[in-house]
Amino acid sequence: MAAPVRMLLFSAFRHSCRRLSTTRVAQGGEKWRKEHGLARSGSEYGPLTDLPDWSFADGRPAPPMKGFLRRRQEREELARRIVMLNSEIDRGIESWQQRQEEARRIEEHQKSLLLKPKGKLLRKKKEPGN
Repeated sequence: MAAPVRMLLFSAFRHSCRRLSTTRVAQGGEKWRKEHGLARSGSEYGPLTDLPDWSFADGRPAPPMKGFLRRRQEREELARRIVMLNSEIDRGIESWQQRQEEARRIEEHQKSLLLKPKGKLLRKKKEPGN
């Protein structure tokens, strides 16, 4: 009796099993926010994220929150990395230009070392240009 029930449950489970989706679920309004130049979600940056939640009654600002300090530090590190990478790119471009200039100078120097035409060959080269 147990075997037929088990077989019946197994076959029913096998045929009614749902497939799992592996795609990323888009957050509501993400497309609209991107089209309007905003963050993907409302909590990435902006006044709701960066401004303090409260202030003192006498008008003094609240001390910065831990999340704000963490985000500020991450932004500073990102800015430092951008500046460093930008300077590396500038140095790379300058060295590439110097190598190109040096290669051009070497090529011109080697051309100047070639034998020059003499006599009739020199006269033949000048005649078509007149």
